[in-house]
Amino acid sequence: MDVWLVDLAVSPDRLERCAQVLDRSERDRGDRFLRPEDRARFTVSHAALRLILADARGCAPSEIRLAAKAAGKPHLAEPAGSPLEFNLSHSGARALIGLAGPADIGVDLELMRAIPDAVRIARTHFAPDEAASLASLPAEAIEAAFFGLWTRKEAVVKALGTGLSLPLDRFSVTLPPAAPRLLRDPAGWTLAAIDAGAGYAATVAVRAVDATIQPRRLPTDWPDRLC
Repeated sequence: MDVWLVDLAVSPDRLERCAQVLDRSERDRGDRFLRPEDRARFTVSHAALRLILADARGCAPSEIRLAAKAAGKPHLAEPAGSPLEFNLSHSGARALIGLAGPADIGVDLELMRAIPDAVRIARTHFAPDEAASLASLPAEAIEAAFFGLWTRKEAVVKALGTGLSLPLDRFSVTLPPAAPRLLRDPAGWTLAAIDAGAGYAATVAVRAVDATIQPRRLPTDWPDRLC
């Protein structure tokens, strides 16, 4: 299972190259963002996804065709081949892309920021045991633990592809700095924290036992390979 970290800061000419490789539906989705930086983040991250999928399939990034499953999770429609599951998350100036074989995979990346009401949010949206564990931490440790907890839960939900149909309070995960894992139903899952750099929290969740997670990073000149 490969997990790719991508730097999204690119020059204007490379941003244009990224835009050219997207299909019409992707460009339309990107155009809906009001802020230029949000449009650029979407464009570059989806171009990187296409490049990674194209390398896995041995084709050009422009030949990748994506479709949505019943619950909305995207999947690779063309070119055909052995099962290939993937997931994408972006935040701040970085993206995280997970690539697996037939196993369901979810990734979540968050740029950490000040959240004064982190415990209140946890009590409203997370499982009671998670909220209680977070509230028991020293004040200075709460925000980092909150984002670690958040990415662990989001990665599981994204791997399942169920979206909001699986409320975040229906399952529990460990709280950082403990290693990530499911608490109530751990069988059949592998969770791993990903080092995305200072100020970021990131987790990958794979619906497979003892999956080997290989962190990777796209080189800074990756947009030059797009066609």
